[in-house]
Amino acid sequence: MKVILLSDVKGSGKEGEIVNVSDGYARNYLFPKKLAQPADAVNMNQAMLRAGAKKHKHEQQRKNAEALADNMSGLTVKIYAKSGENGRLFGSVTASEIADALLAQFDLSVDKKKIRLAEPIKATGIYEISAHMFENTDAKFKVEVLPAE
Repeated sequence: MKVILLSDVKGSGKEGEIVNVSDGYARNYLFPKKLAQPADAVNMNQAMLRAGAKKHKHEQQRKNAEALADNMSGLTVKIYAKSGENGRLFGSVTASEIADALLAQFDLSVDKKKIRLAEPIKATGIYEISAHMFENTDAKFKVEVLPAE
C-alpha cells in the first residue's frame, strides 16, 4: 500500500515522502498514530502543495538571513565592561551581551545562539566574531570591548 508520511518514521522514511508499506503496518500502526495517510489523488495533491509551501518558506528564510548577514558584515559593535589592570575584564563578554548590543546600537535582532565565540572574551580590545545566520550563510563583524568608566 502506498502512503504519504506525515512525520519521520524510523525505518520507513521522512516526512512528505511517498513510500510503499505493507497493508497491516499501514492500517494497524501508521494510520492510528497519524503518522501517514493513504496516497490517493486528494492527499497527493495536498502533499504537493505542502511541499511547495515548505520550499517557499525555506527560500524566504534563506533570503532574510542573507540580507541580515550583509547588513552585519563590517559592523563594529562597542561593548563597555568593567576591567582591572592590563585590560583584564571582571568576568567575560558573552554572546547574549553581544546580541543585546547589536539590537541596541544597530537595531539588528540576532539570536544569541547564532553568535559563535571561539573562546570567552576576557580582555579589552577588538575581536573578530562570526554569526551563523543560516545554512552556508555566516556574517563576520567586530566587537570592540572598552573599559567602563
